[in-house]
Amino acid sequence: MKKLGMATQVLIAAVLGVIAGAFLGEYVMPLQPIGEIFLRLLRMGIVVLVLGHVIEAIGSIKPKEFGKLGGKMFFIFGITSLMGGAWGAAVGLIFRPGYGVYIGDLANIGGDTGFDMQVDAAGQGFADTLVNFVPTNIVNALATTNIMQILIFGVFFGIALALVSEKRKDYTMIEQLGVFNKVIVKMVSKVMIIAPIGVFSLLATTIGGMGTEVIIPLARFLLVYAGATVVMFVAWFFFNCAYCRVKPVQLAKNISRIVLVGLATASSAVTMPVAMQDTEKKIGVSKRLTGLVFPLGLTVNSTGAALQMALAALTVAQMYGITFSAGDIVYIVLFVTLASAANAVVPGSGIVSLIIVVQELGLPMEIVPLFAGVEIIIGMIRVMLNVGSDVFTAMILAKSEGELDYAVFYADNKTLEPTKVPAAGVAAVTEPVGNLLTPTPLLVAESASISPDAYDNKWLAVLLKVYDE
Repeated sequence: MKKLGMATQVLIAAVLGVIAGAFLGEYVMPLQPIGEIFLRLLRMGIVVLVLGHVIEAIGSIKPKEFGKLGGKMFFIFGITSLMGGAWGAAVGLIFRPGYGVYIGDLANIGGDTGFDMQVDAAGQGFADTLVNFVPTNIVNALATTNIMQILIFGVFFGIALALVSEKRKDYTMIEQLGVFNKVIVKMVSKVMIIAPIGVFSLLATTIGGMGTEVIIPLARFLLVYAGATVVMFVAWFFFNCAYCRVKPVQLAKNISRIVLVGLATASSAVTMPVAMQDTEKKIGVSKRLTGLVFPLGLTVNSTGAALQMALAALTVAQMYGITFSAGDIVYIVLFVTLASAANAVVPGSGIVSLIIVVQELGLPMEIVPLFAGVEIIIGMIRVMLNVGSDVFTAMILAKSEGELDYAVFYADNKTLEPTKVPAAGVAAVTEPVGNLLTPTPLLVAESASISPDAYDNKWLAVLLKVYDE
């Protein structure tokens, strides 16, 4: 009998945790230290993980890619992630999924500090808020886990690293940084091994202390997140149809397999080989552009993650009776836009992203396991928008560069070569180090470790074979 995937284990642990908390009540509270240790193990690597991945993502880009084509690509990446964050905040304010169940006074949970956003946008002008984005001392930003300032430093350091490496034709530091990041990711992946135990303990104590009522806002969050994702995906879809002048029915047919694999694996990294192949062979985007957009988009372009983080932030705040000012909302949108690029290929990226945003806003960590229990569902929703955004970005660039082959787009692609099925956590992609267009196998941080066991699942291989036929 095959071992259950990590996502399945976490889901089962979450259900058992809810049941244990509901029936045993305060008798499960002795398990709380176990859950706290699990959260601390995850949090201890967040700062270096965020900083390392941002520097590597920016530093791995060749300076010439910052030219006209690269500028357009990063502009689209930035705009779509910003729109994802803004849309997540908007639907959170409109539908208010966290209202209806008041968990308690935040000050009593988090100690005497209460709500403590890293930048108090409500108490200062917009200009002052922007000024506070920039660190005066990176060591202090690291010590206080000010993620926004860490992200800003990482972007500038990455640009400088790219320029120096290209000038000296020496990419040793980037390569060593990649190795360091793989070590951090490996550490996180090993911590995720005990995720079922940690999630069970945290959920059992959360439900035992607060009651089953806290599940209601979680269900609302899932419904709102799914609806918001579909709306944004459809809007992106029809915008591309209009801009690229293609028929919606044909585009839907050409991207259907990409969406299917994304939903089945809940992993952007594992979906990428299929997305690259279909974007080139079915949609007609040139190989040059698919080799540029998808490896970078895997890390930098995470529209679905930005939407999720913004909506989750408002949902959690609403559960604790916190009201954000307009300045706070702007800060959150800008923050999630940058932060969404920091953990796209990290094991359990949904859990990590929630820890990042909760930690930055000073909200209680005890709410994290509630969302971690349904990460498999959140991941399926998130990947659809993440991968779809990469495909649509490639189409826009191809149209603007005259590299969109309409003959391929409208051709009958039944003879498409079968997709090679890599092992979970490994995808054949373009390594963004040195030459961006050099095909090499890139270990994608075992990002499927919180998802179903991806492509090495026999049922998925059969599903793709049936689809191709």
